[in-house]
Amino acid sequence: MKARVFVTLKPSVFDPQGQTIADALHSMGYDGVQDVRQGKYFELDLDAATPDAARVLAGEVADKLLANPVIESYRVEVD
Repeated sequence: MKARVFVTLKPSVFDPQGQTIADALHSMGYDGVQDVRQGKYFELDLDAATPDAARVLAGEVADKLLANPVIESYRVEVD
């Protein structure tokens, strides 16, 4: 079963890379871009019997390794 984990900085954490990208886009004339937040994306191939079990497993992996819970949050999608 496949799981996708999206890890992003929490809204309260300053994102210097995202700010740099936003500034570059503005200098290129993309004034409609108001904000950019960067993150990480992971695809996991899991041995799980059900989508719920895969979601739990992917969440454990994200909690323990993929995300820093102090400054990052994550979202899991399973199919």
